[in-house]
Amino acid sequence: MIRNLIDLSRALEAGRISSVDLVQEFFQAVEFAGEEAARIFLTVYREAAEAQASWIDEARSKGIDLPRYAGVPVAIKDLFDVAGEVTRAGSKVLDARPPASADAEVVRRLRRAGFVIVGKNNMTEFAYSGLGINSHFGTPRNPRDAETARIPGGSSSGAAVAVAREMVPAAIGTDTGGSCRIPAAFCGIVGFKPSSWRVPKDGVVPLSRTLDCVGPLAHDVSNCSVLDDVLSGGRGEDVVSHPEGGLRVGVLETYVTEDLDEVVTEAYQLALTRLSRRGVRLAPVSVRELEELPAINAKGGYVGAEAYAFHKPLLETRGEHYDPWVRARFDSGRSQSAEEFIRLTEDRARIQLVSDDKQSAFDAFVMPAVPIVPPELSELEDHERSNAINRLCLRNTAVGNFLDLPSISIPCHDAGSLPVGLMLMGRRGEDRRLLSMARGLEQAIRGR
Repeated sequence: MIRNLIDLSRALEAGRISSVDLVQEFFQAVEFAGEEAARIFLTVYREAAEAQASWIDEARSKGIDLPRYAGVPVAIKDLFDVAGEVTRAGSKVLDARPPASADAEVVRRLRRAGFVIVGKNNMTEFAYSGLGINSHFGTPRNPRDAETARIPGGSSSGAAVAVAREMVPAAIGTDTGGSCRIPAAFCGIVGFKPSSWRVPKDGVVPLSRTLDCVGPLAHDVSNCSVLDDVLSGGRGEDVVSHPEGGLRVGVLETYVTEDLDEVVTEAYQLALTRLSRRGVRLAPVSVRELEELPAINAKGGYVGAEAYAFHKPLLETRGEHYDPWVRARFDSGRSQSAEEFIRLTEDRARIQLVSDDKQSAFDAFVMPAVPIVPPELSELEDHERSNAINRLCLRNTAVGNFLDLPSISIPCHDAGSLPVGLMLMGRRGEDRRLLSMARGLEQAIRGR
């Protein structure tokens, strides 16, 4: 499969490949995946996708003007509304709900750009974990280690695995504390979290309305850039690569570099060396206030309070249908007082000001996306151990959500090694500039 969305659109327009061919490639990949396919995709739109692809090919042959990405397949996370379907959000709790009356705005924008939505990806139940585990539908295996059953990362687990296995060129996920970037880092692909306000969230099952973001997962920064433009209301334009030389990048230390495992440390340091050799001006920087985050979020933070507010009636009427591990996470929100929530908001504003001041001296911050390589599934059988691993997986990526800064994870590991992601974090609202810098630095980060 051609990986790049722009290349795919050009190949379709030139007649070198058909929309039907692309859709059939996807269904062949589903069949090749065997039983694993059902853990990656919870819904496959075979009939609808084939019909749409056939219509697009016929329209193109007649010279009808089509959207730029007409006929390109893409997948979406299981928490986006699709008209006529019950939106499950990786759970069985919502089975009794009526079907969605309309597509989520994100889905509408994808269709408007011409994309063929081929399926809905598996995810952590209600997106409430960074591990990618799903006890209802099974957990997709990390494709970067065929010998070992490793987790894919979450919550956008199926999206990352589908892209990493080249079943689709890109997929759309959500990111509340790292749910695009963690699975991207664990599966060796690129994941982008925009500033929270840039992409509409209507028709998306919420986790935290304050922190939720909608973002893409893909093989490269270019694809993420194209999809970010579509999702934020554009026509699917790519960014121009920012020149490497002269960029000022703050290397975050202390909080985000604690407890790194050896594989992550080695890959991350090598990536920094590569950037320095390309003329990037690196300088250490510490935002000590980030060390307050565990205490600030001890009662669950925004996620705990806002998730509990949404789920309270469901917990009372359909509580037995939740994964017990996920249900237990709602307890923190139950115990958070109004005073504590107000203090949380004040602390967030205070630390944002400090971070903004530190970041003003740099074009971007850089840090490891996740402090560890993807753990084996067997490590998560103990709930206390799985909670500790989940907190560690979320620690660095959650910084971007708390500060509301656009962030992107780019693979920085050598071929044959377990995946490691390097994360660039830009200034609030300067999403396209961050993507431009990421495009310019991507090859250096990947060691190419």
